[in-house]
Amino acid sequence: MKKEWKKKWMLSILAAAGAGMLLSGCGKKEEEAAPLPEPKPQTVVEIEPEEPPTQAEEETLPDEETVAEDLHAGQARSYLTGEWVSKKRAKQRPVSCMIGNTDSALPQYGIGQAQVIFEAPVEGGLTRLMGIFDNYKKLEKLGSVRSSRLYYAYYSMGFDAIYLHYGQASYAQGFLESGQIDDLNGLEYEVDKAVIYRDTAKKAPHNAYATGEGLAAGIGLKQYETKYAKDFKAPFQFAEEDKPVELDGKNCQDAAVVQPGYLINKPYFEYNPKDGLYYRYQYGARHIDGNDSSQLAVKNILIQNSSVRTLDDKGYLDIAVTGEGSGWYITGGKAEEITWKREEQFAPARYFDSKGNEIVLNPGKTWVCITDNSHLDRVHIYADAGQMQ
Repeated sequence: MKKEWKKKWMLSILAAAGAGMLLSGCGKKEEEAAPLPEPKPQTVVEIEPEEPPTQAEEETLPDEETVAEDLHAGQARSYLTGEWVSKKRAKQRPVSCMIGNTDSALPQYGIGQAQVIFEAPVEGGLTRLMGIFDNYKKLEKLGSVRSSRLYYAYYSMGFDAIYLHYGQASYAQGFLESGQIDDLNGLEYEVDKAVIYRDTAKKAPHNAYATGEGLAAGIGLKQYETKYAKDFKAPFQFAEEDKPVELDGKNCQDAAVVQPGYLINKPYFEYNPKDGLYYRYQYGARHIDGNDSSQLAVKNILIQNSSVRTLDDKGYLDIAVTGEGSGWYITGGKAEEITWKREEQFAPARYFDSKGNEIVLNPGKTWVCITDNSHLDRVHIYADAGQMQ
């Protein structure tokens, strides 16, 4: 504002000067000009410069931060992506969903609309996915909905999500029935009736699906709280939109391709520098969402090396969700070595750089790969796609 009043004052002076020039500079050349009459006395009007704004006025002027807030009026940053969404959506508890990931279950539906995706080993070398959705009411088709594993229930609770699954491994049943987690279990008749429908084009157990309308009905049936608690702490820290994370330093390396090392689906992520996203492949093809045939892509990848042990002869696993371990943070074509720590089962894991600072993610979707720390040789990060094995 100070610059503005100075500008106005200068324009006033120039205007006065210009008027004088017009009076004296528009005749013939001096040798051709006729004698001028005696000039009449002129009244000189002094133009006073505009008073600068007072301190109180300056304090009411919009600054850059206020202007930025105005651009996002009625919005808040999502706990899941760090992106600007409506305040209503930002306050809404998400839904998490167990999704089958065998080749016979493909394509999956609705997975591309998840803001966060967890992938972890299950029995037989397979993986299962858990999508976390804060905009679940708009889901046209979600699934196939599959059974729970205990460690997945804990991952879900770290995000305060309402947990959708169809049945569970026996090791998870006690906790799921304890009342400590808000879940929607398709084995319950009323939940099945309200939330689940069968796709006749698929064979069991890959034929159970949900919709956004059904999820809302199930949550209403159970009378679960739909908003985050006031003391809820965001699972991730996100960078500002205009200050993206650019990984560098001695603990970083180029990451054009990322292979988390799962044995059956053999997934990998390939970086596209044009849009800054990692595109997902598995089972030798693009990993797509059956709702719109779009390929899954994320801004961030977290690899969380964890302790994994086999529980019985059926191959059921126990994965340690608490404690600490090593891992990687991958974004923007770079990978950084990190550590993770989780002190209690109901809280999210926290991720730290080599200096002990909690890492900051780029705004966007995140894929969390839970990997076996006894087989770290299976995890590969390549600087060039041509190096991939």
